[in-house]
Amino acid sequence: MAAAERPPRGRLHYAWIVAGVTFLVLLSAAGIRSTPGVLIIPLEQEFGWTRATLSLAVGVNILLYGLFGPFAAALMDRFGVRRVMVTSLALVAAGASLTTIMRTPWQLLLLWGVVVGLGTGTTALVLGAYVANRWFVERRGLVMGLLTASTATGQLLFLPLLASVVVSHGWRLAALIASGAALVMVPVVAIFMRNEPRDVGLTPFGAPAEDPKSPQGAPPGGNPATAALSALGRGFGSRDFWLLAGSFYICGASTNGLIGTHLIPASMEHGIPEVAAASMVAAMGVFDLIGTTVSGWLTDRWDSRYLLCWYYGLRGLSLLFLPYALGTQFLSLAVFVVFYGLDWVATVPPTVRLTADIFGKRNVGLMFGWIAAAHQMGAATAAFGAGAVRTWFGSYQMAFMTSGLLCLIASGLVIRIGQIRKGDPVGLPAEAGASV
Repeated sequence: MAAAERPPRGRLHYAWIVAGVTFLVLLSAAGIRSTPGVLIIPLEQEFGWTRATLSLAVGVNILLYGLFGPFAAALMDRFGVRRVMVTSLALVAAGASLTTIMRTPWQLLLLWGVVVGLGTGTTALVLGAYVANRWFVERRGLVMGLLTASTATGQLLFLPLLASVVVSHGWRLAALIASGAALVMVPVVAIFMRNEPRDVGLTPFGAPAEDPKSPQGAPPGGNPATAALSALGRGFGSRDFWLLAGSFYICGASTNGLIGTHLIPASMEHGIPEVAAASMVAAMGVFDLIGTTVSGWLTDRWDSRYLLCWYYGLRGLSLLFLPYALGTQFLSLAVFVVFYGLDWVATVPPTVRLTADIFGKRNVGLMFGWIAAAHQMGAATAAFGAGAVRTWFGSYQMAFMTSGLLCLIASGLVIRIGQIRKGDPVGLPAEAGASV
């Protein structure tokens, strides 16, 4: 096969179109995944279900969202990213729309927990990592930051709208809007998405023809489940994998599992109206968009371990401050919104960078998929645990404080990544954290 040529100077590389489509899909998925935050109180009021019961369904959703990630990466390798994305969007649309006719808790668990959880599991963090490492050599950290920031943009666009719809028209219309957002993306993905740069006769952005650093190559065959489990086996033998997965578990427990699920109902219990609470979380999304994009830029230039140490430390302090902020005047809560928002998912670009440096760019989809699975396990634990704490003790304070302390522990874990010990099978390459 002849070597692919780079597009002429001034011509838009197709990698940016793929990144744009991926951004829109991740944005839609983020909006759909933010929906439970505005549905908890209405469902509680209509059906009389406890906070713990509702949180269990959200926890299952988040858990499957993470656990399916590595298998989704293997399916993308085997069948192509476009087919997998179209299938997952259709699954999400079906699950979200069917929740409007549910009547029992097991139906909520099945539809929102299992169906939507599996569907969004393929439009998860692993998708951004997969695209960034397949399509980009230059600007990889920046692209990963932008794709990760789609989470913030999604909640910024969806949360105030969904909260307003819930208040004025009921929660069922909000669920249908979430379903419609997934359906709209199906033709966009089918028309514009491509699996690899070679599909359009190109090398990744920033790579000359036949660059050995390019992650292109023959797509792997074999059973996707076997490939995913084999990657997990390799990870089990790496100390750095456990440090990355452990710190990312805490990341999930302190973000979408806790704040993304429970901050709106916690705020309502402190006298903040639902639309105002949703707007507050959306405002956090604005700062998250800034923080994560800057984090991607910094990841291309600074040591990712030190970045993660700062991020987790600052997030921990923010969460320890949150119970005080909720119980005092608006200014204190605004301070939390700014500082926590800047830090919300800023951890993703440096974590992806470390994963690629340790396990290789061709393996980043599978390996980061398992690390992201740990993230969602933490999120699921926090989603259910915080709801249970609220049910048993009547307050979220213990959940917020515990999560803050865990973040301070994570700050110590990440700084140890790449410290070579005798007998370690995998170490961090010398170039990790260096400029690209």
